[in-house]
Amino acid sequence: MEQVSVRYIVHDVDAAIGFYVQSLGFTEVMHPAPGFAMLTRGALRLLLSAPGALDAKGAPGGGGRAMADGTMPAPGGWNRFSLQVRDLTAEVARLRAAGVRFRSEVMPGIGVVQVVVEDPSGNPVELFEPLLPEAAQHVIQNGDV
Repeated sequence: MEQVSVRYIVHDVDAAIGFYVQSLGFTEVMHPAPGFAMLTRGALRLLLSAPGALDAKGAPGGGGRAMADGTMPAPGGWNRFSLQVRDLTAEVARLRAAGVRFRSEVMPGIGVVQVVVEDPSGNPVELFEPLLPEAAQHVIQNGDV
């Protein structure tokens, strides 16, 4: 199965690992330096980078490195990835009870109902439940949210 990689800039890689693993069912693949980790969930590979992160040798590196003009990457924005869930109402209740921050309330989409949650750095993640067969992903993993 092919994987799709998404990089998120986060303030605290350890906090982000906890959120994605404990709240959204990701698996930690590697965490070789304080400023970087790789997680997976199905065909999604999530790369977490801290701004200004150093590699294992103490040199600046990776997705958290400053741009040529000195601009530092920062978390947030509205681009996001979407995760399909079986029962959005139940997931919202579970995540609220766990203290997860919500950027939106449950809202109708096109063929889905959806909600946007935030990771500890404010990066958005969309959770959706398909209402139409065409809106569903192929298979929901056993470890779905």
